[in-house]
Amino acid sequence: MSDPTAALQKQMIALIRAFGLHQGDRTPCGKPVSVAEAHALLELSRHAPLAQRDLAAWLRLEKSTVSRLVAQLVAQGWVRREPSAADGRVLLLSLTAEGQRIAGDLAAARRARFERLLQAIPAARRDEIAGALGLLVEAIDASRQE
Repeated sequence: MSDPTAALQKQMIALIRAFGLHQGDRTPCGKPVSVAEAHALLELSRHAPLAQRDLAAWLRLEKSTVSRLVAQLVAQGWVRREPSAADGRVLLLSLTAEGQRIAGDLAAARRARFERLLQAIPAARRDEIAGALGLLVEAIDASRQE
C-alpha cells in the first residue's frame, strides 16, 4: 500500500529541484537574482507604490524578512522608499528606472521559461496541470490556517 503523504512530499521535492527553486541565488528562469528579490520586483512592478506591509502580505513573508529584502533592493538601486502623502509614517515602495529594467528582464525570462514549459506539456493536459496547481495552492493556504 502506498503512502500518499510520502508520495506528495517526494513530488514536491522533485518539483522544487526540477524548477530550480532550491538555488537561492538565481531564479528558475536563470537570472542571477534571488527568488525573493524577483518576487518583490514582480509585485512592485504590478502594484507600486506599495507599503512595505502590503508587500509582505503579497509575498507571504514576515515583516522583518521583507524589511531586510527591501533594504537589499534599495542598496542595489532597484527600489526607492518615499513617505506616503496620506500618512507620513508609512513608506511607499516603488521601482527605480533600473528596478523597472530588471523587473522587465525578469518578466521576459519568466515568460519564455513558462512558454517552454507549457510546450513540454501535451495540449490536452494543460488545463489539468493548471487546475491541479490551483488546488495545491488552496490546500497549502488551508493547511496554514489550522
